[in-house]
Amino acid sequence: FILFADFKFLYDMAEPVIPGPPQDTIPTDIPNTEENEQGTQDLTQFVQNLLQQMHSRFQQMSDSIINRLDEMGVRLDDLERSIGELMTQAGIEEDLGTKPSEAEATQS
Repeated sequence: FILFADFKFLYDMAEPVIPGPPQDTIPTDIPNTEENEQGTQDLTQFVQNLLQQMHSRFQQMSDSIINRLDEMGVRLDDLERSIGELMTQAGIEEDLGTKPSEAEATQS
C-alpha cells in the first residue's frame, strides 16, 4: 500500500533523539573560525535540502490522494448511473425515498 510506504520512508528518515550533555558542560567560548562557519553553512544546506525533499514528498502524496479521490468520485458517478439504468430497465421507480403507502397515495 503506497501511503504506508510513504510514511515508512519518513519514519526511516527520522533519527532518534539522543540527549546531549547538560547545558552547563557545553563550551560557549568556541572561536568563530572558517571551519565552524563552513560547518554551519553545510548544516544549513543539509536542512534546507531535507525540508525541500520532505515538501516534495508530501506534495506527491497529496496529489496522489486527490487523484484517487477524483477517481473514486468518477467511479461512484458511473455506479449511480448504472444502478439508475438497471432500475429503469427493471421498471422500478427511481424515487426510493418514498414509502409504498405514499407512492400509492400519489398515484390515486
